[in-house]
Amino acid sequence: MPVSPTTLPAATRPQTVATNVARNINDFRVAVSDAFVPLQVTASHADGFRSVIRGAAVDEVHVTDLRAAPHVVERTPELVSRGGRNYFKVSLMLAGRGLLIQDGREAVLEPGSLAVYDTSRPYSLVFDEEFRTMVVMFPHHLITLPADLVGELTAVSISGSDGVGAVVAPYLSQLAVNLDQLAGNVGARLAHSALDLVTTVFTRELGLDDAGGDPHRALMQRIRAHIDRNLASTDLSPASIAAAHFISTRHLHALFQEQKTTVSTWIRLRRLEQCRRDLVDPVYADRSVAAIAARWGFVDAAHFSRAFKSLFNVSPSEFRATH
Repeated sequence: MPVSPTTLPAATRPQTVATNVARNINDFRVAVSDAFVPLQVTASHADGFRSVIRGAAVDEVHVTDLRAAPHVVERTPELVSRGGRNYFKVSLMLAGRGLLIQDGREAVLEPGSLAVYDTSRPYSLVFDEEFRTMVVMFPHHLITLPADLVGELTAVSISGSDGVGAVVAPYLSQLAVNLDQLAGNVGARLAHSALDLVTTVFTRELGLDDAGGDPHRALMQRIRAHIDRNLASTDLSPASIAAAHFISTRHLHALFQEQKTTVSTWIRLRRLEQCRRDLVDPVYADRSVAAIAARWGFVDAAHFSRAFKSLFNVSPSEFRATH
């Protein structure tokens, strides 16, 4: 049975490939909710229902290869209201067809197409024939784009045969085929490479890399990119960021307030995310926790440890040991 992402903290979740073969709809209901988040599942032809779910998780990134008979999946308002972590799910259709419905939009899922949906809001998936899909699921905070921006792409079909999608789709499909690699020493790197590629697709689809797009969005994208490039600098501050973009600090704070966060909170989050990546990266296995923290701008090791534990519910050293 796959390990439920909602019941175990990331640091204690086993990094192994789990396989679940369901031979009836009831077993599938349990398995699919364990593999993702609590879901309501129905099938018009429950007799003879079959499915195979293979999944692996590393550093809060869950990759699942799912094959199943026709059925309908619903993330109902009642299930959403129960709380839990908020995840994005990016699907790549490998065989068959389906329909994704969320936020008043519908996307037809065909082989090679990508789509994103958000577990913090209701959605439905309808599969009228046997299908195979791979899903990458990850918490909102693991990518640099604000959740409300990504929300503009939910239930939007993204081509995996041209543009940036043609580069990303083959990588994701190979990840689904080689899930055992996620359980190895390079698993975290492979998972975060997938997230970087997915973020690139989102950025392109939102027009954030288009100089002719929305100037307001383009400015925020440049600011976020500037912060990521300068995370290691102890001089990174609202004043330095504002000066680099020829705006006032008041304007800068207003921009982040629109995203329901603050400049300092965003910087701290991005630094902690980079530290977490390094803590599970075998390349930095010989570096101390303090050295990794300093590498990303945390000059006070005790402050870093408190901030890390506050965000991830585990100390940096415990997190590294369990990985």
